[in-house]
Amino acid sequence: MTDTTILTTRRGHVLIVTINRPEARNAVNAAVHVGIGTALETAEADPDIRVVVLTGAGDKSFCAGADLVALSRGESLYPDDPAQQAWGFAGMVLHPISKPIIAAVNGFAFGGGCEIALMSDIIIAADHAQFGLPEVKVGLFAAAGGAFRLAQQIPRKLAMEYMLTGDPIPALRAAEFGLVNHVVPLADLMQTAIALAEKIAGNAPLSVQASKRVALGIDEGRIAADAPYWEHNTRERGVLMRSEDAREGPLAFAQKRKPEWKAR
Repeated sequence: MTDTTILTTRRGHVLIVTINRPEARNAVNAAVHVGIGTALETAEADPDIRVVVLTGAGDKSFCAGADLVALSRGESLYPDDPAQQAWGFAGMVLHPISKPIIAAVNGFAFGGGCEIALMSDIIIAADHAQFGLPEVKVGLFAAAGGAFRLAQQIPRKLAMEYMLTGDPIPALRAAEFGLVNHVVPLADLMQTAIALAEKIAGNAPLSVQASKRVALGIDEGRIAADAPYWEHNTRERGVLMRSEDAREGPLAFAQKRKPEWKAR
């Protein structure tokens, strides 16, 4: 992990966390996992940090999800430390904290990038941003919480259409569904996100944190209501990842060719 994989900046009571892999469309590898997870641990432990703003470097991609090129080479997207693995994909999706998280989505948020946004409490999106779960196009499924969180956060029938087709959801359309709080020009994105973070940070911090924990059912660092979904998720993923199609999808992606599905 390099020191620049994840950038963190303090602005008063706000911690700004930036995924800094624009050359890889801010895709998640083990270094990103550790960097985001560590930043969230820092935020939770520091009483002076009241809100986290999470964004991506550049103006094209918030996060392209899992680094499929690394995956096709046999690299793990998870660190070796079991405690860090327990944070879930990107160090975040199984890592609820009491401090509010605002996702400032500066471009497309696909796959795991969408799942990071779904785990955030508030989403501010640039007007050119898009959201999507295209895993079905590469022999995978949205196993980092997307398969159940998208259906929880927008109408179920719409979630099923977008999840089963893998088609993207434009920012304005996502706002119509209530998935996105505000859509703004890219030039105003960080200013808008930080202004909202500072407004939240101006409230009583313990009251804000208690409100979030009750709203999401966070107890001792876990969302109890999500447990059955994760158990089912783990079983389905175990079966799928042993299939030929799950190997073919990332390989075809890396080789820039159309996959040959065999349904086995």
